Amino acid sequence: MIAVALVATLAVLALATRVGVFFLERQYPPTGQFFDVTGARLHVLDLGPRDAKGPPIVLVHGASSNLGTMRVPLGDMLANRHRVILIDRPGHGWSTRSEKLSPALQAKMIDDVLGQLKIERAIIVVHSLAGVLGLRMALDYPQRVAGLVSLAGVAYSWPGGVGTYNAVVTTPVIGPLLAYTITLPLGLLLAEPGTRGVFAPQAMPHDYMAKSAVPLLLRPREFLANAWDLVTLKAAVTEQSPRYGELQMPVVAITGDADTTVSPEIHSRRLIETVSKGKLILLPGVGHMVQNAVPDLVVGEIEKLISADTNPTAASR
Repeated sequence: MIAVALVATLAVLALATRVGVFFLERQYPPTGQFFDVTGARLHVLDLGPRDAKGPPIVLVHGASSNLGTMRVPLGDMLANRHRVILIDRPGHGWSTRSEKLSPALQAKMIDDVLGQLKIERAIIVVHSLAGVLGLRMALDYPQRVAGLVSLAGVAYSWPGGVGTYNAVVTTPVIGPLLAYTITLPLGLLLAEPGTRGVFAPQAMPHDYMAKSAVPLLLRPREFLANAWDLVTLKAAVTEQSPRYGELQMPVVAITGDADTTVSPEIHSRRLIETVSKGKLILLPGVGHMVQNAVPDLVVGEIEKLISADTNPTAASR
């Protein structure tokens, strides 16, 4: 009887998940175009004037999110004067992927999209987990990266892990079972308070969840992709971090000293001490969501890189 009740409960949860996915995808439909690359189909939103002076700006989101978290407010602000490319990382938002992907493969996919868009050079702006992805792009495709801005970005290995649930959900059989049954119903209860915690000590904007489409994360395929990105992250940074001294483009790291998600000392400070053209901005009292806490400052630093790239002689004086 217990086994029958368990199977029935899982069946109900699986059905509820399918219904929930149906409504989530209609509430947060795709807003951009799709580009086919090897191993994925990427959802890309192209904003702002195409004839803007200087290199376009590419915004790449971190874990547990999609391009909406980089659009509000940062992308929309930048698009007033610049061409802005927002990308759902493979497996996130409306982008698909067919396998577990390392930062190196994700970087290649983004580079392929920029090639299809005929963007020769760009300012790459990355947040949180995507810090490692931006650095990988700079290492593997330096001709494409005019400058890198890392917002509370991951760069190095760190003590500890990435959460027990992510480890459990990436185990065979059990992981997919959880993802396709309890993740969405449970996540709907926990998503908003969890996101508020990431914003702390700043307050989360009241309309942030709806504007950024964060609940899309609760779809099973995306939740699994997110978990795999997290559990393989430490190995990826351990492998690539010895190469950071090779970077020759400007690198700006903006981080808050109250960030409890990505340590500013382990990641941003050490990175800027390693690269040849680095700039560290450490913000007192600011948490993990730098682009929301100080968007004007972030826009200003990006525009400095664009100005320096457009007029390098003047910028070097």
